[in-house]
Amino acid sequence: MKKGFITGFATLLLLVSCKNDKKILDSLADYNNSMEEKGYHFGDKLNLPEEVTENAESISISFGDKETSSLTVDPKFFEFGDNEVTFNIRTKGGETLTQDATINVFSKTPEQNIPFKIVAEYPHNPENFVEGFLMEGNTVYESDGLEKASQLIRYSLGSTAPTTTEKQPEDIFSEGIAIAGDKIYQLTYRNKIGFVYDKNTLKKISEFPLPNEFGEGWGLTYDGKNLIADSGSNDLYFLDVNDPSKVVRTVPVGGNKTIYNQINELEYHKGFIYANVWHQPYILKINPSTGEVVGKFDFTEITEEYTKDDSEHVLNGIAFKGENMLITGKNWSKIYEVAFQ
Repeated sequence: MKKGFITGFATLLLLVSCKNDKKILDSLADYNNSMEEKGYHFGDKLNLPEEVTENAESISISFGDKETSSLTVDPKFFEFGDNEVTFNIRTKGGETLTQDATINVFSKTPEQNIPFKIVAEYPHNPENFVEGFLMEGNTVYESDGLEKASQLIRYSLGSTAPTTTEKQPEDIFSEGIAIAGDKIYQLTYRNKIGFVYDKNTLKKISEFPLPNEFGEGWGLTYDGKNLIADSGSNDLYFLDVNDPSKVVRTVPVGGNKTIYNQINELEYHKGFIYANVWHQPYILKINPSTGEVVGKFDFTEITEEYTKDDSEHVLNGIAFKGENMLITGKNWSKIYEVAFQ
């Protein structure tokens, strides 16, 4: 009789414990779901529900091989965008509970809307499906995409006639370009290779496999030390200029309320990266050290003129002419010079 009583009591305790553990995990899941869309900002504290904190002896968050017991959104552990984490809870009853979650992190400071004015317009060949665009002196270098139409060209600003053209094989879809020294580096969309050209002749010197970290090539620029590429996400990949297949570091990009996925054409200028967002009329000003979007240009009025007839005729060209920015897009008939105000 006594043995049966003890067994029954132990079973009751186990049922109570299991029920309590389920409440803890359900409460945590509800909290995480409610916060996933709203997100956090760096410096925010995760205010977990009392059902969790009052029944926990310890709580930690693990990120693969990293773990922290701090419930503050610290850039040492978190990055912009979706962070896939696991909550580890040691209950006061001695149980260990785990739950996977996604913690979405935004920048703490709102990005500044940067005012501008159009100061000049130049002709652009509307046949060109622009993927890469940059300028040195009065010379424009342009990478145009699409299979059977990809090319690398050079022309003088104000003219639509190339002075030099390097056609690509029919299966190549060209993407972003960057100049480093006397070489031009070029990505391809899904061919998983990049090309290196002589800047003066546009003749191909070599090619390289794209890094394993990204499957598609989109935008490319050069900061004087590293090539910087993107692949259609919110990540910037810093590449070894002497070995572009090697990723030196990855920096996710984020704004105050938006994680800007599908970052595309890139341009580095005076300590900042300027990037457009595919199918959006914006150019972002990004701090390359942190990935924080500190400013944004809204070119809606210009882009609507081109996208109203074809949604693929998007903004996709950024270059600098002194302190002014040049912008163009896929199959645009003009290049616009804008001054910051």
